[in-house]
Amino acid sequence: MTKQEERAYWLAWSEVPGIGSVLLQRLHQQFGTLAEAWKASASELGAVEGFGVRLIERVVKMRGQTNPQQLLEQHLVKNPCFWTPADGEYPRLLQEIPSPPATLYYSGLVDLQENYGSKPIVGIVGTRNPTEYGKRWTRKISATLAKHGFTVVSGMAVGIDTQAHRGCLEAGGRTIAVLGTGLDVVYPLSNSYLYKQIQEQGLVISEYPASTKPARSNFPQRNRIIAGLSRAVLVMEAPNKSGALITARLANEFCRDVYALPGSLDNPNSIGCLGLLNRGAHVILSEGHLLEMLGAIPELDPHSAIEKPLPVPTLEPELAKVLDAIAFEPTSFDIIVQQAALEAGSVSSALLQLELMGLVSQAPGMRYRRLITE
Repeated sequence: MTKQEERAYWLAWSEVPGIGSVLLQRLHQQFGTLAEAWKASASELGAVEGFGVRLIERVVKMRGQTNPQQLLEQHLVKNPCFWTPADGEYPRLLQEIPSPPATLYYSGLVDLQENYGSKPIVGIVGTRNPTEYGKRWTRKISATLAKHGFTVVSGMAVGIDTQAHRGCLEAGGRTIAVLGTGLDVVYPLSNSYLYKQIQEQGLVISEYPASTKPARSNFPQRNRIIAGLSRAVLVMEAPNKSGALITARLANEFCRDVYALPGSLDNPNSIGCLGLLNRGAHVILSEGHLLEMLGAIPELDPHSAIEKPLPVPTLEPELAKVLDAIAFEPTSFDIIVQQAALEAGSVSSALLQLELMGLVSQAPGMRYRRLITE
């Protein structure tokens, strides 16, 4: 079965009411692929923890009404860009959590080094009503991380999230916004310009398809993606009841490091952070101190993905043509134009996109080399 066929089954299963990411993982573990699970009998499904009689009835009804391949084709009309765990470019760190999203929609500039875990991502979260102290330190920390090669991920909410994204962008860095809505729904509306900036300089992602409106239950789910993508999570300001503390708890469950900015006992927005510190979170004493601690986080493995040829993602036809014209040895621009049979301007634009995606690198003398395998 091809990757394209298997991803259709991830989508189809995610459409069954009552089946979330945890049950999808159980299905995958039980049957090896979701395509095999789709063919399973009612008794075989009943052997999977969490599958009761009513849920199995819904599955049987859904299978009778749905052709997964047709569903995928229809879905791509409004949702052209998304990954499933069947895709090689699905974020590696999300694969490691107990509840990876079945579908992860994206818009903006993809950096495959982030997806493969070789470029570190740090989450920054906090209250929607920060003090000037919280805003100032969030901007400082975010800018410092950006300047030292970290990608900053947050939830694009008002408050600390907004400051984290802005601090990173203003420093020329790269940031990822994880939404609790569809990619075409900007929430809050006050962040419309920020949303556009993030698309141009970074990435916007969501597990919710186009047209999904904000709902209270979506945001804790969004927080698990922030925690799952991150090597470490920083909580800048948070009262005792805060979504940021949910993100911190999930980060702990996912074996990520948690850091907290200390604050005053007189500030209600610091109580959540102080509680985290009391329970063993790392204290942020300065930008340099934080960088020193983050530098101690071990590599994911001794042979990081950045050193390996990477698998080819699904590309637009013009990008694929240009990539096919590039060898692992440095290839001159003129030869690429000739091999791709495209206009020089189109090739130049495609090369820039491929370079931003981490698929090719530029060598001296207008030459380019391929970084990925077939």
